[in-house]
Parts: sequence; structure tokens; C-alpha cells
Amino acid sequence: MPKRFLQKYIPRPEKLRENKALKILGSKVYEPDLWHMNRKSIAKACWNGLFWAAIPMPLQMLAAALLAIPLRANIPLSIAMVWITNPITMPFVFYFNYLIGSLFVGDDSDRDFHLSVEWIWAKIEHIWLPLYTGSVIVGMVVGLLSYIAVLVLWRMHVIKRWKNRKQNRKKKS
Repeated sequence: MPKRFLQKYIPRPEKLRENKALKILGSKVYEPDLWHMNRKSIAKACWNGLFWAAIPMPLQMLAAALLAIPLRANIPLSIAMVWITNPITMPFVFYFNYLIGSLFVGDDSDRDFHLSVEWIWAKIEHIWLPLYTGSVIVGMVVGLLSYIAVLVLWRMHVIKRWKNRKQNRKKKS
């Protein structure tokens, strides 16, 4: 099961307390529920991480970790999900977000679109609204879909394990 596999690699809150750099986050970060892997905390972590992954901003991981606390989501997975937008995927994801935002805001600045830092900085005053509108919309939709998918897949996995146990009991009898 992926849960057991992931638990090997996730740091323990007790171990993290020793890290002096993390003291600024306060004591709530070390609550065991935020590091526990169950159906609801994993689903919330996927929603949280994918939402922040869609938002073009610095310190996405910090935002995901801080929002995981009131959501009662798994902190390590919230942070890990943010890395779906990495330096390789960022241009494609954010351009898609911009296109979605343009549909809602009605911006047509993408007619002469050039994937370059110079173009983005030259057009930033025109593209920021559709970019952030699209990013919030995409983040909410993708996050919600991942939340539902985790709940459904987790439930299917549990039902499958129940059926396998029932069959194994019948074979032993």
C-alpha cells in the first residue's frame, strides 16, 4: 500500500523539532494529526498542494504548509504536491491558467504571445489579472477533483482489501 511506503520517507515531527530553522513556524506544525496519513488528511493535502501549485507566487510550499494547519491536512504531502509545478512544467501550467483566466476576464493579450521573460515583464500589467483569475479557478477545480479522486480511490482500495480478506477466510475454512 502506498501509505506504508510513504511513511518510511516522511520525517517524524519529533525529528523536526530538533531543526532550529523550523522553530519560526510555531508548535502547531508538530501536532501528530498533521503528519498522520489517513483518508481525509491525504485528500485535503492533495487539494491544498495542487491549489497552491497552480498559483504563480514565491514560497508556494510555505503557503501550502501554513494552510495545511487549519485544514488539518497532511503537511508533507501538501508540500510535495506543490512540486507538480516545477521549473519544467511551470510555463505550460501558468500559460494554461492564463488562457482559462482570459476566458473569464476577456483579455486578448495572448495573440502575440512569446514565451520569454522579456515578453512577460513587458505585458505583466495586462496579463496579471487573467493569470491569477485562471490560476485560482484551475487550482480550485484541480484541487477539488484530486480531493474527490483520493476519497474514491481510497474507498475502492479498502473495499478490495475487504473482499480479498473475505476470500482468504473462505479458502481457509
